[in-house]
Amino acid sequence: MRKFWDSSVGKKVVMGLTGLVLVGFVLGHMAGNLQVFMGMERYNAYAKLLQEDIIEITWAVRVALLVSVVLHVTAAWQLTRRSWDARPVAYALREAQVSTYASRTMRWGGIYLFLFLVLHLGQFTLGWTWLFPEYAKGAAYGNVVLAFGHPFWVAFYLVAMFFLLLHLFHGTWAVLRTLGLAKNAAEPLQRRLPLIIALVVTVGFSLVPLGVALGFVR
Repeated sequence: MRKFWDSSVGKKVVMGLTGLVLVGFVLGHMAGNLQVFMGMERYNAYAKLLQEDIIEITWAVRVALLVSVVLHVTAAWQLTRRSWDARPVAYALREAQVSTYASRTMRWGGIYLFLFLVLHLGQFTLGWTWLFPEYAKGAAYGNVVLAFGHPFWVAFYLVAMFFLLLHLFHGTWAVLRTLGLAKNAAEPLQRRLPLIIALVVTVGFSLVPLGVALGFVR
């Protein structure tokens, strides 16, 4: 197992498998978030289901996600270090050949998404009142409305969704390729499944802050 982890191929496989776990989670989380458009009673009931009624399952999912995130980030960082160590002196002129903008922003986009994840948990799950004083326990719908009543948090969220779009597009394709489920495709538009997943998730998540900002959710 240690030999597998120490190899670059092993780290890519770990990134691929944990990536699938994370993609599955964001799809489910997106579907749950969209219930905010069904009204306060429905959304608060959904939140109560997760936080009280099936809390054991919720915690099992949280632990699995935490392990997946740690392994995913660690493998990504170690692969990045290996890439830098292999070429300590950067190219004098570097022109992209078959890479995409999405692939070239994976590292910095990943850092932004990690920061977003920490603040997002603090804002809606952990209830960091020292940073988000309007948070009220048990008022999931109201917390969403209050949070996205601030233009800053709407913008912060939408920028995160832009990076999520790029991350999902390249990451899902890389996962499928690493696991042998997809062939190489130099043309990004040929990567149809990753593109569809990235667009659906990004649009689905973005509808919530936009819905609040535009007055559809109040």
